[in-house]
Amino acid sequence: MSELFDSYRDSYATVVQSSIDFSGLPHDFFLRAKADLLRDVVAASLPGCDRPNMLDVGCGVGAFHPFLRNVAGRLSGIDISADSIARARLDNPDADYEAFDGQRFPFDDACFDLATAICVLHHVAPERWRSFVQEMRRVVRPGGLVCIIEHNPFNPLTRLAVSRCEFDRDAVLLRAGRTRQMLLDAGLCEIEARYFLLFPSAVPVARRVESALRHVPLGAQYAIWGRA
Repeated sequence: MSELFDSYRDSYATVVQSSIDFSGLPHDFFLRAKADLLRDVVAASLPGCDRPNMLDVGCGVGAFHPFLRNVAGRLSGIDISADSIARARLDNPDADYEAFDGQRFPFDDACFDLATAICVLHHVAPERWRSFVQEMRRVVRPGGLVCIIEHNPFNPLTRLAVSRCEFDRDAVLLRAGRTRQMLLDAGLCEIEARYFLLFPSAVPVARRVESALRHVPLGAQYAIWGRA
């Protein structure tokens, strides 16, 4: 897997954009939607922690991180692709990055307020999903959050985008119920979920309708988070 993503170090953005061109929207729109969601999660579930110390697991080339500058305090990212980490360091010198072996995260217990995995688990072998989530739980402090954002396999446009993406050919999409159960099994509590990108549009009325339907399992992606 590391060799696969090493090969996309310089073309990641182009490959992702080609998979979603049918939407008529730039990749930045979808990254911003995730950042807005995480901002809401932090505000609602980490009161008094406006700028959490955050770990982004499977961060790739760090394309998401410019959108987190008003969300995170200290931002760290890890990935199994050393080449991707090298690119992330160049593009985001204000963040901390480490390559890792895909097993144990290179951090002590309880050292982050928030750990995220953004569209990463579908690249992880299913037999490793549970240990992956348990590692996210390990590095989060008591009262901190683990948040997983994934593609919704029930959304047909999501399936189209995944089928068009070169490095998603072997992806195994996770149902939200499976992701929720893994957070529970890892010892997390107060589990919450939200679907988003039901209407991929920046028009304010679309955003309001999408917010009202956030619990309906139709959005292109979902976020599930729980408290350590």
